[in-house]
Amino acid sequence: MRILRQGWLFIGLLLLAACQAAPMADPVAAPTATFTPFLPLPSASPSPSPRPALTLWLDPALPAALRAQVSLPPAWEFASHPESATLRLMLAQSEAPLGYWVYALVGRFPTLRDALSAAELRQLWQGDANEGGPLWMDEDTLNTLSAAWGAPAPKAVQVVNPEQLTETLWAHPEALGIVPFERLEPRLKVLAVEEQSPIHKDFDPARYPLAVPYALLGEAEAQTAFRQAAQHADLTAPIPTGNRDPNCLTAVAVTGVTAIVRATAWTLDLRGTDYAIEEIAPWLREADITHINNEVAFREDCPHTNDGLNAQGVIVFPCSHSRYLAVLDALGTDVVEMTGDHFIDARPEDVLYTLEQYHQRGWQTYGGGATLEEGRQPALFEHNGNRIAFIGCNAKGPGYAQASATQPGAVLCDFDRLTADIAALRAQGYLPIVTFSHIEYETFTANPLAVQDFQRVAQAGAVIVSGSQGHLPQAMEFYGGSFLHYGLGNLLFDQWSLGAPFDQAFIDRHIFYAGHYVSTELLTLRFVDFARSRPMTPAERRDLLQTVFSASGW
Repeated sequence: MRILRQGWLFIGLLLLAACQAAPMADPVAAPTATFTPFLPLPSASPSPSPRPALTLWLDPALPAALRAQVSLPPAWEFASHPESATLRLMLAQSEAPLGYWVYALVGRFPTLRDALSAAELRQLWQGDANEGGPLWMDEDTLNTLSAAWGAPAPKAVQVVNPEQLTETLWAHPEALGIVPFERLEPRLKVLAVEEQSPIHKDFDPARYPLAVPYALLGEAEAQTAFRQAAQHADLTAPIPTGNRDPNCLTAVAVTGVTAIVRATAWTLDLRGTDYAIEEIAPWLREADITHINNEVAFREDCPHTNDGLNAQGVIVFPCSHSRYLAVLDALGTDVVEMTGDHFIDARPEDVLYTLEQYHQRGWQTYGGGATLEEGRQPALFEHNGNRIAFIGCNAKGPGYAQASATQPGAVLCDFDRLTADIAALRAQGYLPIVTFSHIEYETFTANPLAVQDFQRVAQAGAVIVSGSQGHLPQAMEFYGGSFLHYGLGNLLFDQWSLGAPFDQAFIDRHIFYAGHYVSTELLTLRFVDFARSRPMTPAERRDLLQTVFSASGW
C-alpha cells in the first residue's frame, strides 16, 4: 500500500509540472483546466490546414497537339473546371498571346491559285464563296477554328481524317484545305493569306488570319510561381509557344542554267550587274542556301570573242570573264554545281582557277572538281537543325564529263556509286538534293531516259531531284516522297531571243523544317532581254503553270 501511494504521488507531480510548463494567458482571467489522467494531452499548436491545390485548366478548344505538349511542374495538377483553376490556358481574346498555333491554307501541289485575302477565306468559312468550297480539315482543326471564328456555315467544311487529307485534296483538284503547320508535306501547296505565308522567312503570325493565339490567364503571382516551379524542375518549355519555330526552318533555292557568255556578257557590260538581276536577286538572297549551276569556267583575261562553233559545228564556251563573278556574289551564292557540259571547253588551268575563286568566297562545289574523286564529294550544310547535302553528275556520256584522277572537270555519272553515296548520306541524317546535267530536249514533257535516272536516285533516298540541263521549264512529279523536277530553264543565259518557252524559267524554293522536307514553292520568272529577268505577271504565271502541270500529267 505504501508503494501504491508513492506511485500516485509521482504521477500527480508530473501532471502538475506539465501544466506549469504550458504557456499561459492572463492569470486572472484564465480558467483552471482539469485533465483526466492517462488521456493524451492537447497539442500546443493546431495542425496546419492543407495547402490549396495548384491547378492548370486546358481549354478543350485548344489544338490537341498543344494540349498534349503541356508539362506540369511538381505540385501542379490539371483542373477539370476553369472556375476552380489557379491558371487557365485558353484561346486568347484581347489578352497578349503566349503563343500562336499556326495553320496553313493548302491545295494539291498543282493548284493554280497562290493566295487568298482574309475576306475570301471568311466567305469560304461562311459558305458565301462562289467557288473553292468546301474547306477540308480534320475534326481537331475544325474544333479550334470554330472556337476562334464561330461555327462555319452548314456544308462549308468537310471533315476528313488527317492521314487522308492530302489524298482527298488530290482527288478534288479545285478544293482547298486547312492543316496545322506541323502536318505540311511536299504534295500540298501552301497558299498565302493576307500576303503572309508560314513557309516564308518573313512570316508574321500576328498578321496572319490562320495563326490562332492563346494565352495563360490567372493572377500574376500564380503565373510567376508556375514559371519558377518549371525552371526549378528544368522544364524549359512547360507550355509550348507555338507549332512553328523560325529557328527550325531552312529555305533552299535551286536554279537552272547559268552561262555568262555571248549576248548575256555583252548586256552585263553595257547595263551592269544590278540591271540584270535586281528584280530576282531578292528571291535568291533571301534563301538560307542558294544553289547556282554555272556551266562555264572563269578566266581573268577571257575575251568576248571566245565562243562560237568548233570544227565539228558544236557550240563551245571556253570561258567567262572573271569580272562576272560579281553576278554570283550579288545573288548570294552558297553552293555551285559543276556538272555542266562546257567545262570540257575550258583549259584545265581555268577550271582550277574557277574552283579557287569559289572556295575563296566560302562557296561549296560538287558535281565537278580538280579531280574525279573531289567532284564526287557532296556539298554538306547544317542549318537550323536541318542537314542538307548536294550531290550530282553529268549523265550525257564521257564526251561531256572528263574529270579523272589527274584532270579537272565535270563528273560523269556512275549510278552504282551515286546511289550508294545517297544511301550513305541518308544514314548520316542528311536530306540529299541530287542535280543532273542530263540529256537536253526541247519539250515540256520529261524524257524517258531522264525519268529512269531521276526515279532511280529517288529510290536510293534523294528527297529532291532537279534537272540542271533544261533551257526551258519542264515537267515535274512526285515519286514516293521525293520531288522530281526535270528542268527549270535558264537563270542567266542569252536564249531570250528564241522566245517562249526559252524566255521562261523556274526557281524552286524548297522548305525544310526540323529535319524534314515539307514544301516547295515554284517561283516563276521571265526574261526581258539577254540578261535581265523579272517575276512573271499573274497571267503569265498561270499560263506557264497550266502548261507544265499538264505536261506533268496533272
